[in-house]
Amino acid sequence: MGSSSRLFNRQRTVHEIFGGGFVADVILWRQMNITIGILLVTLSSWVVFERSGYTLLSLVSSVLLLLAVILFLWAKSAAILNRPAPPLPRLHLSEETVTEVASLIRTRLNALLSISQDIALGKDTKLFLKVAAYLLLISVVGGLTDFLTLGYASLLIVLTIPALYERYEDYLDRYAEMVFKKSHQLYLKVDVECIGRVQNWTLERQKLS
Repeated sequence: MGSSSRLFNRQRTVHEIFGGGFVADVILWRQMNITIGILLVTLSSWVVFERSGYTLLSLVSSVLLLLAVILFLWAKSAAILNRPAPPLPRLHLSEETVTEVASLIRTRLNALLSISQDIALGKDTKLFLKVAAYLLLISVVGGLTDFLTLGYASLLIVLTIPALYERYEDYLDRYAEMVFKKSHQLYLKVDVECIGRVQNWTLERQKLS
């Protein structure tokens, strides 16, 4: 399909829009095993949290506690029985890694603070309206569901809708174009009728006056 026939006359394919790399392959099911694995792991996590009554903090604490106990007992028994210790990697953060992460966080925070300042001082009305709309949407959606369900539903949408759209792209683009043309025609018709009525009403008022 040519770029002029695509939705919004875009020049890039769906794969290119998502970066054209490994992430795009996962989203568009070109790495099917990985995509299915992500969905199954996410679904399992959602079931564990929703059905078992665990919270994220309690689950992480339980897993870390179990891991610490296993490693501790392993190390003690290895020392008593003259066996090798648990094969743990050297846990260390280099100064370069910490510096890079801190620099990235500082850059993002400064950009966020700058945007917040522009909004608070009324310098960017469009940005304020966008942020307000997003926050209102988040508030409404957050009142309807919990964070975990929202996260799982969002991931499910990301891993299904783009792949389905890419598969049926030609059909969906033609249908969307047809709907857009009909909507535009309806808008023009309503606009002409409204303008005509306003003009007639204005002329009648002028004649009466």
